[in-house]
Amino acid sequence: MGNLLAPFKKFLSNKNTITILGVLLGIVVLYFGYTWRVKNSVQPTQIPYATRTLISGTKITESDVSFKDVPKSTIKNMTNLVTNKAQIVGMLVSYDSKIPANGFFFSENLITEEAMPDSVFSLIPDGDTIFMLSVNATSTYGNAIFPDDAIDLYMITTDDDGLPVYGRLISSIRVLQVRDKKGKNAFADKDNPSESAMLLFAVPEEMFLLLKKAQLVDVKIEPVPRSSSYSSNSAATKVQSEELESMILNRTHTITNECTNISQC
Repeated sequence: MGNLLAPFKKFLSNKNTITILGVLLGIVVLYFGYTWRVKNSVQPTQIPYATRTLISGTKITESDVSFKDVPKSTIKNMTNLVTNKAQIVGMLVSYDSKIPANGFFFSENLITEEAMPDSVFSLIPDGDTIFMLSVNATSTYGNAIFPDDAIDLYMITTDDDGLPVYGRLISSIRVLQVRDKKGKNAFADKDNPSESAMLLFAVPEEMFLLLKKAQLVDVKIEPVPRSSSYSSNSAATKVQSEELESMILNRTHTITNECTNISQC
């Protein structure tokens, strides 16, 4: 028996043999390791995707979510990718976000209904009040007035002699938000905006009262857009004409000791 094993012992004791076997073993290990890694990286995994374009504020339903097979290597670095459908359905698309059709769901694009504020009210400076002006496609020059634009407000009325009056009442007032007839952000979907129905402004209480009084006495307020440089280099918002202001105030009752500084009332 010992004589039978002698050739094998001699073969295995040869340094060249050991080297060759080591190289072969290394090749085998590398081959199977590489094959395992390639197979694992291309192995598909199911990832949820949007079945339609979802704009800001949309509540995601079951029908909005489907699955597609994606190689694991494609998503291995997407740490913010949401892969659990239960963590998607019932959530809202967050503000300033849009999930395109066939797009994946990422954590920064999703927010709970409770945590979804109306962003317009979070942008109001202390002491200011929201003033809403009803508009349409014509008065906004074909939806050409956008959020954050600085525009002017003109007034249209008649004087005591029945003569028409038209002039700039307020200059450089910044548009806080544009809403459609459903009260939604008209430009939530920037690629397909809805028709403007309301312009929202944040104004000091004194200016808010002036504008509301103008509406009560049937003074028409007309928005007038300006150039982009007017918006980027806008001056402070102010009542442009004391004469026009007086025409409004003289038609309304002034409340004695009325507080026009909300932060101090």
